[in-house]
Amino acid sequence: MQSSTGKYFVGLDHVRAVAAFMVFTWHFNHVNDGHLAPAPIFPLSIFTEGHVGVALFMTLSGYLFAKLIGHNQIYALRFLTNRIIRLFPLLFVAFALTFFLQIMPSGQSIGTYLQILLRGFVTPEWPNGGWSITVELHFYLMLPLLLMIRTRNPIGLLVVIALSITLRAALWVVKGEVQSLAYWTLVGCIDQFIFGMLAFYFSHRLRRRHFLAVGTGLTLLVFMYLFDVWGGFYMNETYPTPSPVWIVAPTISGLCFATLIAWYDTSFRFESHFFSKALALVGTCSYSIYLLHFFVVFDLAQFVQKHVVDLTHTPTMVLASAICFVGFVPVAWASYRFFERPPMRFRQPYIQHGQT
Repeated sequence: MQSSTGKYFVGLDHVRAVAAFMVFTWHFNHVNDGHLAPAPIFPLSIFTEGHVGVALFMTLSGYLFAKLIGHNQIYALRFLTNRIIRLFPLLFVAFALTFFLQIMPSGQSIGTYLQILLRGFVTPEWPNGGWSITVELHFYLMLPLLLMIRTRNPIGLLVVIALSITLRAALWVVKGEVQSLAYWTLVGCIDQFIFGMLAFYFSHRLRRRHFLAVGTGLTLLVFMYLFDVWGGFYMNETYPTPSPVWIVAPTISGLCFATLIAWYDTSFRFESHFFSKALALVGTCSYSIYLLHFFVVFDLAQFVQKHVVDLTHTPTMVLASAICFVGFVPVAWASYRFFERPPMRFRQPYIQHGQT
């Protein structure tokens, strides 16, 4: 997808496509009255625990905006306006679909639904993936401050991450759980955004570091496998889980994803062959995939489980999800074409060039 600066990064659209597939597969795995939770299989736990795809999206946001802004500052109001223009048209479509397809049939009043939408600007209550847009908005509000810290010393951003970890640890001690804040709010997600920013600032040190990338990828896969073995997102004795793993889970995922994004973005020349174009197309409409797949993915999984193949076998589940994912891409592309792209012409430059 092309930014308001006119720049386009093919490799980052590839990353978006991977993140969208991870989230799609995570929800595809929600069958049989809840999370199917097949036995953990290395390295496929990154798909059966595909909620981590949201962490990949957020890490990518930090990296992308750091890359677009460089060592400049921004006009904060223009930046926020651009992000609203980019995100809200499709978000409103998703809200409307939720109302007609879910709220009205349930008998919930429109007044109650509107209250949820208003609270969603502050708390993660927007339905069907909209909660992550709330977290993104909170990051956008913090971005000018983070850029000021970066101007003084990029390492200062690590202090923010350290404070975030400390806060999560304190909340875990006081509340007995921190999963709900670490996953659903900026309390945890800030690590991913900042590691994404730092990965760009130090991306020159990751260029063609293939052994480091392999080690980082294996570390992430092992962590997700162990996370799955320890009970995963849902399958502990209670939800939210009292496990302290959520104190560091956002940090580990953010660091690993940031390293891999910077390595991938700087180490390869993305030729215009079919696979690269196809993957980039998926990445371009990944926002539509993310917001709209909620309306079909659960029914698709139920249909496949009932009529086609048993999804308790993890490799089969991932393969079935991939087929359904590819089938959904044309719908997402039409959504991008008619709902996402037209408002983009109203975006304006927001970078203060030459400012440090």
